[in-house]
Amino acid sequence: MALLLCLETVTRNCSVALVREGQVIALREKAEEGYTHAEKLHVFIEEVLQEAGVLASDLDAVAVSKGPGSYTGLRIGVSAAKGLCYALQIPLISVSTLQILARATSVNEGYIIPLIDARRMEVYTAVFDTHGKPLSAVEAMILNETSFEAWQGPCTFVGDCLPKAKTVLTHPRFQFLESVVFPSAQTMADLAEALYHEKQFEDVAYFEPFYLKNFMINP
Repeated sequence: MALLLCLETVTRNCSVALVREGQVIALREKAEEGYTHAEKLHVFIEEVLQEAGVLASDLDAVAVSKGPGSYTGLRIGVSAAKGLCYALQIPLISVSTLQILARATSVNEGYIIPLIDARRMEVYTAVFDTHGKPLSAVEAMILNETSFEAWQGPCTFVGDCLPKAKTVLTHPRFQFLESVVFPSAQTMADLAEALYHEKQFEDVAYFEPFYLKNFMINP
């Protein structure tokens, strides 16, 4: 039975789940205003292992949310995942952050559209069907009144920037599911499990997060 460690640090939610055969057996997560992932991530990893009564050496793979999202959050999560995989000589799995968000809810018709805040009116987004399968490429989009007009039918939005999205996405077919704010390692479980059995692994030495936009340092 595969034992996977799932790490999600792309947004303000620092989330760690231990997964056995697609089922979450231990979970730790906390979303705070400031990024405290560097302090909390390894503590959460130790706690889920202790709760399940397993050792790091029992892990079969580590799955990490690959972005897009916060540069700092991505670096912390991917660095931790790569370090564990290298030390334990186990595979590294990467999972789309937007797909994790899309799989956090279920709707009967139309589309699921995750929105991750990229500051001001810009978001990271993609369109998914009601089963969480991607229908469009991931992009950085500046929201306006015409965004998503090509996708006819009900659109359900999830993510951490719904209040600003509501100011421009006002068509009656647009719905905002405010109960789904951040991606969670808990929702990674079945996605990571499927990738593990398909042997879709990353190169531990060369894997880089999906930043989507270049990182800029302001003087």
